[in-house]
Amino acid sequence: MSNISPIPGTTAPQFDPSNTIIRFPEVEAITGLARATVYKRLKDDPTFPRPVSLSNSKSRGSPVGFVLAEVTGWVRQRIALREVAA
Repeated sequence: MSNISPIPGTTAPQFDPSNTIIRFPEVEAITGLARATVYKRLKDDPTFPRPVSLSNSKSRGSPVGFVLAEVTGWVRQRIALREVAA
């Protein structure tokens, strides 16, 4: 959480998860999955959020991120599936 306070008389910047890109460490923290498992999900699970390229490079190892809203939506979907299975 941020300790930054808005300047009096101004509005705080709007935070929109649908256009916020997060990197692998945040994806791992939010999902609880290890990096190797994230790669496995990308390969085998069509419901797992797709990465967003952060450069024009198509080479292996080029930087990618994930849309925060898609990652949290996937986690919510997994929680809902647990409740259906119970």
